[in-house]
Amino acid sequence: MDKLKKILEDIESKKLNVDEGMQHLKKYLYTDLGYAKIDNIREARVGYPEVIFGLGKTKEQITGIVDHMYEHGTNILITRTHQEVYDSIQKKYKEAKYNQAGCIITIQRKPIEKTQSYIAIVAAGTSDLPVIEEAYETASFFGNRVEKVTDVGVAGIHRLLDKINILREAKVLIVIAGMEGALPSVIGGLVNKPIIAVPTSIGYGANFGGLSALLAMLNSCSGGISVVNIDNGFGAAYQASMINKL
Repeated sequence: MDKLKKILEDIESKKLNVDEGMQHLKKYLYTDLGYAKIDNIREARVGYPEVIFGLGKTKEQITGIVDHMYEHGTNILITRTHQEVYDSIQKKYKEAKYNQAGCIITIQRKPIEKTQSYIAIVAAGTSDLPVIEEAYETASFFGNRVEKVTDVGVAGIHRLLDKINILREAKVLIVIAGMEGALPSVIGGLVNKPIIAVPTSIGYGANFGGLSALLAMLNSCSGGISVVNIDNGFGAAYQASMINKL
């Protein structure tokens, strides 16, 4: 916002004419790389920086976007990416970190202040690990304390009950499950906090790639549950971060 103020002051003082000011404002709002338009003011506008969705982008495209964001001092999060992209970026930016299970790259350019309250990420099975880690890295990147409770699915409910205090003390919960997607409904009957349910594509044939879990969560009898798309750990963490910071 300081940069915007400077542009407006320069127009007012006639250091810039209106046309020149418009050109500066256009560059301030976004940068056109040809293959991508980088939203330079997203963090100022909504509180969170632009995130790079890696799936479908080439290594060169991702690196070009990272170069621009790095130059502007922005913390960088790349989702749905792979080892080859990380190796390329890490050669240039040594502070880059890669969560292989979550397929996420992070580059921290400025301090991240963590919340006092925390998000609990609760997952039914170890097979859900890619979604767990995507949610964990995203929530941490956005400045949240996070507690993970994993492999506590309904096939062995005593494992969940053993961690009930962690669940009840969280400000918001992300609950991840594949198969029949029952875990969010169970937890919804045990806690008084908002739950963001994440169906995963883990399951046998009749799971339909996560559709059965998605429909079960949407039809949950328990109140206080919202549902994001299949395998969308990022979306769940983004929403949970907004709730945790209210």
